[in-house]
Amino acid sequence: MAFALGPRASSAGYKLAAFERTGSTNSEAIERARAGERGPMWFVTSEQTAGRGRRQRPWIAPRGNLAASVLEVLDVAPAVAATIGFAAGLAEEAALEKVSLEAALRLGEGRPRYALKWPNDVLANGKKLVGIGLEAEAVGDRLAIVVGIGTNVVAAPEGTPTPAVSLAALGVHISAEELFSALSDAWVEFRGIWDNGSGFAEIRKLWLERAAGLGEKVAIQTGTMTLEGIFDTIDDTGCLIVRTAEGRRVPVAAGEVFFGPVRSVGAA
Repeated sequence: MAFALGPRASSAGYKLAAFERTGSTNSEAIERARAGERGPMWFVTSEQTAGRGRRQRPWIAPRGNLAASVLEVLDVAPAVAATIGFAAGLAEEAALEKVSLEAALRLGEGRPRYALKWPNDVLANGKKLVGIGLEAEAVGDRLAIVVGIGTNVVAAPEGTPTPAVSLAALGVHISAEELFSALSDAWVEFRGIWDNGSGFAEIRKLWLERAAGLGEKVAIQTGTMTLEGIFDTIDDTGCLIVRTAEGRRVPVAAGEVFFGPVRSVGAA
């Protein structure tokens, strides 16, 4: 089965570059933007050998997993561009719900429980299933934004800060190609709601409805410091708001989130 855009993505004018194998779909997208591509365009493979996630961690997709990056060239400020990651999480969760429901109907099995983990991960039954990474670079007077989405379809890495899982291990036996088609269509919906940042209030509302750990204890590692408190909300810029034991509401722009008390940091 070959990669193909979903019908909604095709109608919206998205282009597609599919690779049997590539180093990094994000790198492919950035290189095309530097060469003059203005998108919107998807770059996709089922085998990625040199990808990178947040904090430059390796992001390898063995054959059968899905590595997909979408290029959008927009007239927005970098701080606004950063909020598109929440739309990406919603799009991926919607695509997963769609393919999981179809698989459950075929096989008569239950569906995993999906949730969104700040800032850009998707969890399944509490384990990391999807990682989302953003890159941006000025091209002329606009910003080339690349949203990279990696999904553990057939295999999951070991030794990650948050334990990982694959769709196959959860009993959802679908192909990377099937998931990508659903994702490309869901992206059109949530990218449209986001609307170059003007619709982030609605994206924020939808994201919080699906947020993992909301109202619960979290420990956030930011460099050498660890902040502990209650996951209160995310603000209108996408920062996570932690309510400390002293009652302070502290915004966090970046960090590694662990659910539970501070002693859980670094576990697993």
